[in-house]
Amino acid sequence: MEVNVMQDILGKNDALADAMKADFAARRIFVLNLMGSPGSGKTTLMEATLRALADELRMAVIEGDLFTSKDADRIGACGVQVVQINTAGGCHLDAAMVEKALQSLKLDDLDLIVIENVGNLVCPAEFALGEDAKAVVLSVTEGDDKPMKYPLMFKESAVALLNKTDLLPFTNFDLPQATEDIKTIHPGAEVLAVSATKGDGMEAWFDWLREKVKAKKEGAA
Repeated sequence: MEVNVMQDILGKNDALADAMKADFAARRIFVLNLMGSPGSGKTTLMEATLRALADELRMAVIEGDLFTSKDADRIGACGVQVVQINTAGGCHLDAAMVEKALQSLKLDDLDLIVIENVGNLVCPAEFALGEDAKAVVLSVTEGDDKPMKYPLMFKESAVALLNKTDLLPFTNFDLPQATEDIKTIHPGAEVLAVSATKGDGMEAWFDWLREKVKAKKEGAA
């Protein structure tokens, strides 16, 4: 019975996500589902991204958190459209939550929407949100064992950002091993070593986004 209930929940979610994805395609908006643990640096990564690409792309962010608008306030200070979703305890966003949030955005004025999911390495990977791609942020302070311990998150992600590389000297994080593990789980994934606070490696991330947005505009994504 539990399996049937879960299948029903996912089925309804996927149907709504497919409808939203079709609308995004018609509008030529690239949508990214950004996932990762609490404290991995997702919001800091987004602040750096929004500021770096402000003159190139029209962007908006949907922020998912259990409580408060702290992250949305930080994103709003970057001068982009932002909508906060509070799940009041829920461990992930679902398509219905995102659909409601979209009503507050001026979609015709956008090239890129980033959905910053609730901090969690499990549940967010299971729920489609109409996105074109998923990305996962893993901080080096979390340990290099996480890809193999939480494989679905990395299997579903088109790009994995190994963040806070400026702290590598103070950890035992094995960057080559983590990269190899991610490539084993998802051979086609991009693995980018970055420091969102220091800027190291971030240009490769910006280029990845630029290419995806361009492809979507050209109807190739």
